[in-house]
Amino acid sequence: MATNTVTLVGNLVEDPELRFTPSGVPMAKIRLAVNRRWRDQNGEWQEDTSFFTGTIWREQAESVAESLQKGTRVIVTGRLEQRSWETQEGDKRSVVELQVDEIGPSLRWATAQVTRTTRSGGDFNAGAPAAPPPGPVARTDYGPDEAPF
Repeated sequence: MATNTVTLVGNLVEDPELRFTPSGVPMAKIRLAVNRRWRDQNGEWQEDTSFFTGTIWREQAESVAESLQKGTRVIVTGRLEQRSWETQEGDKRSVVELQVDEIGPSLRWATAQVTRTTRSGGDFNAGAPAAPPPGPVARTDYGPDEAPF
């Protein structure tokens, strides 16, 4: 079975661009710069940058547009898709783009605060806020050989 899954870590080169399809489905476009650094045979540092365009759909697109901005270091997983077309002059063109499954800020050199959003449809909690887990309960029934700490 062949798989097509990639994970990229890089910086957003511009703010995510939120758009809506004619039927109202949200989509966001991102551009990601992935830097590679290595030492050559002479021990000198070399650097190369690759740029990727990605597409995020639906509620996640809205969350990305609201939460991430240019310069944010992100971790992205998804799949590569090749798209081909022909120009008005008859030249054939193609591009490989990333269809994003998951995206989030990298915490290597940053911190983040996560706020859960309510899901529209398909969530068996039906948008109800999650109840916090029960806290510890103080014990009062200590035996003769126990000391409360």
